[in-house]
Amino acid sequence: MAHRTTLEAEQPAKPAKPVSQSAAASSSGPRDEHRERIFDAFRRWGYYEATLDPIGLFEPLQHPDLALSGPAAEEARGYYCATIGAEFMHLPEPERRTWIAERLETSAAKPDQQKILERLIRADLFEQVLQARYLGAKRFSLEGVTALIPLLDSMLEVIGEHGAIECVMAMSHRGRLNVMTHAACKPAHEVVSGFEDVDPRSVLGAGDVKYHVGATGVYTTTTGKHIGIHLNSNPSHLEAVDPVAMGRARAKQSRLGVVTTLTDPSSVAHEKVVPIVMHGDAAFAGQGIWAETLNLADLQAYTVGGTIHIVVNNLIGFTTRPAQEHSSRFASDIAKRQSVPVFHVNAEDPDAVVRVGELAAEYRSKFGSDVIVDLIGYRRHGHSEVDDPTITQPRLYERIKNHPQLWKIYAQQIGVDPSQTVEAIRNEYEGEQTKAHELTKQPHLRQLPKYWKPYHRGKFKDSYEVETGVSSEELAEISAALVRAPEGFHVHPKIVKLLEQRAEMGNGKRPVDYGYAEALAFGSLLRHGTPLRLSGQDTQRGTFNQRHAVLVDTETEVEYAPLAHLAHVNAYDGAFCEIYNSSLSEAACLGFEYGFSRDYPEALVLWEAQFGDFVNGAQVIIDQFISAAEDKWDLPSGLVLLLPHGYEGQGPEHSSARIERFLQLAGEENIQVCQPSNAAQYFHLLRRQALRPYRKPLIVFTPKSMLRNPEASSPIEAFSAPKFQQLVLDNEVQDARRILIASGKVGHELRAERRRRKDTSTAIFFLDQLYPLPRKEITAALEAHPNAREVIWVQEEPRNMGPFFYVFPRLEQLVEARGLRLRSVKRSASASPATGSAKAHELEQKTLLALAFTTTATEAPTE
Repeated sequence: MAHRTTLEAEQPAKPAKPVSQSAAASSSGPRDEHRERIFDAFRRWGYYEATLDPIGLFEPLQHPDLALSGPAAEEARGYYCATIGAEFMHLPEPERRTWIAERLETSAAKPDQQKILERLIRADLFEQVLQARYLGAKRFSLEGVTALIPLLDSMLEVIGEHGAIECVMAMSHRGRLNVMTHAACKPAHEVVSGFEDVDPRSVLGAGDVKYHVGATGVYTTTTGKHIGIHLNSNPSHLEAVDPVAMGRARAKQSRLGVVTTLTDPSSVAHEKVVPIVMHGDAAFAGQGIWAETLNLADLQAYTVGGTIHIVVNNLIGFTTRPAQEHSSRFASDIAKRQSVPVFHVNAEDPDAVVRVGELAAEYRSKFGSDVIVDLIGYRRHGHSEVDDPTITQPRLYERIKNHPQLWKIYAQQIGVDPSQTVEAIRNEYEGEQTKAHELTKQPHLRQLPKYWKPYHRGKFKDSYEVETGVSSEELAEISAALVRAPEGFHVHPKIVKLLEQRAEMGNGKRPVDYGYAEALAFGSLLRHGTPLRLSGQDTQRGTFNQRHAVLVDTETEVEYAPLAHLAHVNAYDGAFCEIYNSSLSEAACLGFEYGFSRDYPEALVLWEAQFGDFVNGAQVIIDQFISAAEDKWDLPSGLVLLLPHGYEGQGPEHSSARIERFLQLAGEENIQVCQPSNAAQYFHLLRRQALRPYRKPLIVFTPKSMLRNPEASSPIEAFSAPKFQQLVLDNEVQDARRILIASGKVGHELRAERRRRKDTSTAIFFLDQLYPLPRKEITAALEAHPNAREVIWVQEEPRNMGPFFYVFPRLEQLVEARGLRLRSVKRSASASPATGSAKAHELEQKTLLALAFTTTATEAPTE
């Protein structure tokens, strides 16, 4: 129980004593062994006895190793057991521990107390004006932790002095409006306009609530440095934004050409773009996506040179007490699994808060590492302003009710009469509220960066279409670069054979398979200056041994990426090639790549699932960002998801990428959902995504067993075709009596079954683009077979899964317009995507294929 959070400590510790001049002076002399042992104990455990809770229920907790007395103990207690509690002795790097200790074991410099007071008054009065003018409206007030504003000030001042030009911020809803106004520096009347609900017709069926939207602005430091602030939009899934912010920071750093030096400790590249992420205490401890994101911090594929994390700690989550939220004493304890220091600070000691903010920012600058500030305060109101917290925490809120506002406490501490400042600021904010009331158009709190100017969003226009074909001669040149390894590089014997086969593919002597079609698409884009970033679990080799984008020397394990070499030799300025194996994470890694795509629209950014089934581990990113961000926040993305899909008897978890879920999310042309039927189609689809001046997320259901199947391979001439075909027609049957429409692997199986039956009257179409549905192309294809009497939708997924629910009713409209009736063949509805028996799968598949050729219009309907 000693390590669990408790609101009433069993053994209250002695209050910290101020450091005397003599004690401070003695610390400058040589330290004897006895003194060092005492200080070491306080460095390790002093945070347990620190006074951190302004309300006083989360009391200091005695630690047996600190039952010490004498001048050295009192001096150390003054440093480590006052209103700052530092956890840093778990860091394995001695130089980091020493750096922190040297800065804590000294008297703090006096901050600009007048500025701190003014910022505290602004933070509190901003909330009070909103409370008075919009009584009963939710705003998720910052009151109780208004010290967050001077904390951010202190951090921005430091990073500005170290050369920061941009800061990517992320946070949940609590305090967002306050941070928009005081850190993103948006005019208060624009922020307040969300309460007025100006021009509701402009956002019918779209938009988001005021405390979810993001903001962009410019923060100016006291020395005149300008820092662009990018406060991310975020849903109520509190920590979902964490990897998004990190990915955006990485992309912005990439734009500055600094990523290659991020892992160099002597580099200052990470100083240019700094991420600051604010968390709630309950979410920090409880939400797994945050733990996944923290794990990315020092990985080459994801590092941003350190993120500054702030736990805006109310010591409560909605109605839940800390002891019900996390097993450890502090919500921040999860961070100690890595080399990350944690600085707890009492939110009602503003001078200490500012000191810790400066220390955290300096640490990040010095070591390029994550750092955490745990700002411990309280929540003055309920979870929202319409919630009554006295029902569940009557004792706590009895204390809070009588607790003065922080600016009043601080003004008294520093001996200042703030009445004139208070009156001026109140009048200012009331005037801003009046301005907001007079607005007739909803102001835009955020602007897309200039690099988005060439790209379109919204509805697709034919003028956005591009040709995607590449000549055979250019493909041969690209291929020659992709099948070469450096002199003296020891290629695995199996890969030598593969490269020989790929050389034949590139010269038209062998059909091109999916793996090499992808490589040719990437190479052709890199050659002409399109940056490429691809990540996923085992992506460098490929789950199914199909990619081999990175070769490994069999003797030295040195890596060589032919595509990266091609980019380096041929690409225009700004192009790069990054292909990484990811952490074993879906949510954080997909969120990161989504964030990266947001700030690198000219790049082809792809994330690949190991199996398509595993994408459901990232469902919150898909639901809240990928499918809805443009509609909610007007924030486009061109991210590509590669999801292996296909029923091959591998069981429930290795068959379905859940096509139905993506089609359920599809609306207003928010995403593109495709399942390319052959290698050339995949090639054209990737190039289309990169070359169109149009950015929408692209969901690609990629093959498994068809990766090397000759039926799905393509001749080199197909890569010179003008564009991706949304509907692939059947050139083998000219005047069909029966038309089968399918998507993916089952279409090839249907064609094989047709050959086996020697059927010459059945045409088989591949629907390679499921959304947006190519209605014109389908109608034209049906008209090309005027004698057709049977039109059947065929899928291998169960009735309640796959494209059926979406495609069937839409196809039915087109088919019935020709006086025909549409029927379907598919597996019966099932709770599980697929059988676990390979033999049962084979029986089901044979039955499904047979039904596609034998059911007739006179039989009972199957839809």
